[in-house]
Amino acid sequence: MHEYGLCEGIVDAVRKRAAGRPVAWVRVRAGARQGVDSESMNQAFHHVAAGTEAADATVDLIAVPVNLRCAACGAQAQTHDVLAVCPQCRSGDVSLTGGDELTLESIGYVPAPAAT
Repeated sequence: MHEYGLCEGIVDAVRKRAAGRPVAWVRVRAGARQGVDSESMNQAFHHVAAGTEAADATVDLIAVPVNLRCAACGAQAQTHDVLAVCPQCRSGDVSLTGGDELTLESIGYVPAPAAT
């Protein structure tokens, strides 16, 4: 499960930005070429974040497709399948671009208790 390695970097980035504030959620954009499974990502994140300010955070994983261009018919499309064929002519002679990003998009913090 390569998600553990990815989560080590994500949790490190979250902790630097959180600076001790408790984290409620994180949103991560992962391209299809990363091969990230949402359930595995959540499990890995909670294991790696245990004992940190992000321990109780939820992970919102946004899957980013790859762009497909068919050499046979010129069709263009987006897909989450990195072994895709052309959706128009079913040719396997396609090129894929993009979908290799892994971005910590945003962090939500636990609201501070109201002063009494």
